[in-house]
Amino acid sequence: MDKRIIKALVNPQYACLAIVHKFSRFIKSDELYLKIVYLLSIGKRLNLKNPKTFNEKLQWLKLYNRKPEYTIMVDKVKAKEYVAKIIGDEHIIPTLKIWDNPEEIDFDKLPQSFVLKCNHNSGLGMCICKDKGKLNISKVTNNLKKGMRQDYYMTNREWPYKNVPRKIMAEKFMQDESGENLTDYKFFCFNGEPFMMYVSHDNAEQATTDFFDMDYKRLPIRMKDPNSKELPVKPKEFEEMREYARKLCTGIPFLRVDFYIINHVVYFGELTFFHNSGLTPIHPEEWDNKLGDLLKLPPIDNRFSIFSQL
Repeated sequence: MDKRIIKALVNPQYACLAIVHKFSRFIKSDELYLKIVYLLSIGKRLNLKNPKTFNEKLQWLKLYNRKPEYTIMVDKVKAKEYVAKIIGDEHIIPTLKIWDNPEEIDFDKLPQSFVLKCNHNSGLGMCICKDKGKLNISKVTNNLKKGMRQDYYMTNREWPYKNVPRKIMAEKFMQDESGENLTDYKFFCFNGEPFMMYVSHDNAEQATTDFFDMDYKRLPIRMKDPNSKELPVKPKEFEEMREYARKLCTGIPFLRVDFYIINHVVYFGELTFFHNSGLTPIHPEEWDNKLGDLLKLPPIDNRFSIFSQL
């Protein structure tokens, strides 16, 4: 039986959320849609008039902080150019080729290992190829078609993705000396200043996340994945990443800045305005409030909010 069906049977809330996502295009009001998915995801009513928690404030930002440059920053193609101008080309994973649709891809011209991804979403269609000789090209192509059809904005109304011109990008396959999946270092930046970071490691057994403050003291936070059994060692490049995150988050209420460390070189990962779309419960719950206190919402500018669409 399909895992999604099993999950829906065990968790009716998940089933309701899946139905809402499937028919999201019929709910025209972004505000109404967010109130529905927030209730189903967090289990509480969304307070947009006086948001207090981190997750609530992320929903507010989706509606009332819609600056055009954010579209460039989430576009996985254009974001590389944007970031390179700030921290340098040497921190950008090389792009091999860009296409408008999967049918254009000539796999014979790609190296033995590479990564394929859509530039406008978060994972659907991605292919991490370590050995082209074992690649199911038909399956990869079909997955990319699904990814290209996805309207990522409609899923959780993350406005920056709405107008990203859809492309497929091939990147150089990157691997460090361990030979394992790359570890992510994700910095949470509030009002232009990094406050905490989490280490995300996806191994064969279980994906783990561990949160740290800027003194690399572990924080008692859990969101989606469990904490690791062994404390991740502080990387030598920690302060370097912190400084790059600070440069990239200037003037932005909240921004998550992601990096990799590959053979002691820091590489840019991505920029995210809405961590887990603001729809993942935070444990313990008091940290939803603590992070909410850190996030200072800007004044509403009607030029860059839902009012500009009326």
